[in-house]
Amino acid sequence: MQASLVLKHQLGMKMTPQMYQSIKLMELPLVDLREKIEEELELNPALEVLEDNSTVSLDEAEDQSGEEEAYFEASSDSGFIHTGGSVAASDEHQRFIEGVLTRPETLQQHLLWQLQLEPVDDELRTIAGILIQNLDDDGFHKEPPETLFAAQATTLSLTVTPSRLVEAIQLVQKLDPAGCCTADYHESLKVQAALFSDAPACMESALDHLELLEREKFAEAAKKMNCSKKEVHVCFDLIKKLSPFPGRLFTAAEVRFVAPDVQVIRDSAGGHAGDTVDGSDNFVIKLNDEVIPVLGINSFFKKLEKRSSGTQVAHMANRPARKFAKENIREAQIFINSLALRNHTLAIVAGAIVQFQRSFFIKGPQYLVPLTLGDIAGDLGIHETTISRIANSKYMQTEWGIFEMRYFFTNSISGIGSSGSQFSKEGVKAIIQELISSEDEHVSDLAISELLAQRGISLARRTVAKYRKELDLGSSYTR
Repeated sequence: MQASLVLKHQLGMKMTPQMYQSIKLMELPLVDLREKIEEELELNPALEVLEDNSTVSLDEAEDQSGEEEAYFEASSDSGFIHTGGSVAASDEHQRFIEGVLTRPETLQQHLLWQLQLEPVDDELRTIAGILIQNLDDDGFHKEPPETLFAAQATTLSLTVTPSRLVEAIQLVQKLDPAGCCTADYHESLKVQAALFSDAPACMESALDHLELLEREKFAEAAKKMNCSKKEVHVCFDLIKKLSPFPGRLFTAAEVRFVAPDVQVIRDSAGGHAGDTVDGSDNFVIKLNDEVIPVLGINSFFKKLEKRSSGTQVAHMANRPARKFAKENIREAQIFINSLALRNHTLAIVAGAIVQFQRSFFIKGPQYLVPLTLGDIAGDLGIHETTISRIANSKYMQTEWGIFEMRYFFTNSISGIGSSGSQFSKEGVKAIIQELISSEDEHVSDLAISELLAQRGISLARRTVAKYRKELDLGSSYTR
């Protein structure tokens, strides 16, 4: 064989560092973007902050806090506050201060406080305290009690016998809220049901047939439970008073703080002709610029890059410094351009979402229409992957609340009737939530399906149940 050289033309795309950085910035939510900017400021001395709205100078802080300091000034009597008003007004301020300092009580704190009041020996109180610390937010065991004490046998200075462990578990189960310190919701319900002195004898059996009771098949349940239909109804009414997850009543809800990347402001007074659906509503897209600082190139590095000396020797000596300045300025400019591209893309995508979902922004979540990434990409001439990156983990503040931008991209559900109308999945879920929240009686999934059909939405009962679970709403039985 004889080797030969062949010239071949081929088109290809190479991922440059600039492109990679731009893509990574588009994916970052507001809080992470702020951290990335601070990291870049530390690494690149040529990059500097020209303006930062998220920080306040000491003078501005003193001016802003002057009113609050005057508000909280107190006399030598700590029970009286000088507010220029009556004693009643001062009491109201005192309640405000106490409310600010109040912290929600956790499940463990609530149970341990009760445990201290129980007339039991120190050993049992210690075992019960360990069991309480082992509970999750629902009030159930994180680790099986036997495994828990077996693992701590070497560190604990007490011997936990099986009978002693059962005694401690029963002690915690009777504290408020009853039913904690159990393995699951089924055991919790049995513990709570045992506290009813007037419960029918078939109460425990009723808890083993919850699925039949939930579907209100009382005749079938009575047959399997070997009791009368009347007793089944009594059990059903008692079970509705129980809490499957007792710990949630005292566990503070986890609060997640979200910084909206975009704000949509509705202006009903001055819309432009041809810019609105009904000719009276205009929307302004505003990026959250209070968190993202304005960046620029350090003036010293600009001078260092352009500096040149008259002699060749001096010029050679300044070359490393000029090279260092030039490289850092180039990287800083790339970062600034990538950040500007991210903000520009975010703004035009948000504007496109508002145009496609105008009914939502005017009337509310029930009027959300089907929208795909391809719809936005085709309208803006941007690739779908770019739309996906810019919408991921970003939030939009609207008149109806703060929503993740991906919320506005939803599948369609075909309507019925001659109009051939289309409904979005999230819009239908909002209607289901409204029907359940405004119900006078606990409507079943089948009844909700029929109510939706009256609105031209064809949805099977099992689909209604699926959407209801996604909304974290219980069945008609649990509600």
